[in-house]
Order: sequence, then structure tokens, then C-alpha cells
Amino acid sequence: MIEVIVSDRCTNCGKCVEVCPTNVFDPSQAGPPILARVDDCQTCFMCELHCRADAIYVAPDCDRRVPTTSDEALAAGRLGQYRQHSGWDEWADQFPNEQWLMETVFRRAGEAAQRREPQER
Repeated sequence: MIEVIVSDRCTNCGKCVEVCPTNVFDPSQAGPPILARVDDCQTCFMCELHCRADAIYVAPDCDRRVPTTSDEALAAGRLGQYRQHSGWDEWADQFPNEQWLMETVFRRAGEAAQRREPQER
């Protein structure tokens, strides 16, 4: 679940607002976007992947918030780590970008759920 936007790093480009599939952010006229609907976060990491300023940290726990401050995220080296390890942008030559595999994961999960439905009825 999304935990923090580091205002000192945010360029207010609005990309996170644009790519979020669940409308977690509200745009802001001055400063970083507002985390308006955090409980709607699906932990898809799209905002973190598209943040070229490495200003966003999404914790891998999708069921609950893991309170993190900007200072903690910076000190732990979490900012930009997922984007780097996913091979996005300037990391493409060093790490493979395998985000496209998620489509297969989601399709398989949907197929498994459909197979279970008749049994549950």
C-alpha cells in the first residue's frame, strides 16, 4: 500500500495521479499530490514505477498500511528501489523489465477463481 510521497523529491509532474488505476491521489496546485484515498490503493506499484524523481514509496503489504516517514524511506534506501529492480527508465540496461509478466499472473488468478466458483455454490 502506498505509504509516503517525499515532498523534497517530488517534481509535481502529476504522473502518479495519471497512472493510478484506483484514483488514490488528488492533484495539488503547490507541492506533491495528496494521498486522498489510501485505502483504495491496490499496491500495483504503478505510481512508484512512473515516478522518475523516486519520490514515492509503496510498501509491499497490500492489506494494511505500514507507517513510514519520508526520513525512514530515505534512510532505508527504499525510494526508487522497485523501479530500479524492475528495469525501468535508466535501469533498463542493468535489470530486466518483467512487468509485462503481471498480465499472465492476473489472467491465471482470474481463471483459478472462475474454476472455484462452481464448487463454492
